[in-house]
Amino acid sequence: MPKASSKSTKVATGKPTQTEAEEAVRTLIRWAGDDPMREGLLDTPRRVVKSYREFFSGYSENPTEILARTFSETDGYDEMIVLKDIRFESHCEHHMAPIIGRAHIAYLPKKRVVGISKLARLLDCYAKRLQIQEKLTAQIANTLNEELQPRGVAVVIDASHQCMTTRGVHKAGTSMVTSRMLGAFRNDPSTRREFLAFIGLPPATVGSSS
Repeated sequence: MPKASSKSTKVATGKPTQTEAEEAVRTLIRWAGDDPMREGLLDTPRRVVKSYREFFSGYSENPTEILARTFSETDGYDEMIVLKDIRFESHCEHHMAPIIGRAHIAYLPKKRVVGISKLARLLDCYAKRLQIQEKLTAQIANTLNEELQPRGVAVVIDASHQCMTTRGVHKAGTSMVTSRMLGAFRNDPSTRREFLAFIGLPPATVGSSS
């Protein structure tokens, strides 16, 4: 069998065009049992593609660049920095159903700090992708740890997954809690307890093995 040309490979693996994406939505509408050409659905493919561009905007962001600008003039501040109750929306990679929740992010600076808005942007960078909550939690913590090199990082996420609240087992009102503790938050129980107190969770909620 002849090898595919580099041009055909690029076409096969490249990002679909707006037109192709809209046609895919029309296909799903037909599969669901409706007519994409009826008046109420005529503009739906364009709207869905536009919303997907927002839902998955994290793919166009570089998490390293978000944390590139740091500050070292802190007058020796080395206590815990916590940004809590950061609301986010994501989508599960198994059913593309919404994941809606709140994240709590903390770190113990060593030499550098970052603007607090950057912590929220880092969360959105990873959340606005197809995700599972465990990976999302780890990605945020690992990136902070690698880029800032602090004495410790802690991330706790509490989220509701519509793949199990609105379909499947239909267990409304449930949420899942995940955590990632690195450095002092993992090794020092008193540091971990202080963080959990800040975000209103009992110490037993998250163990040292998180």
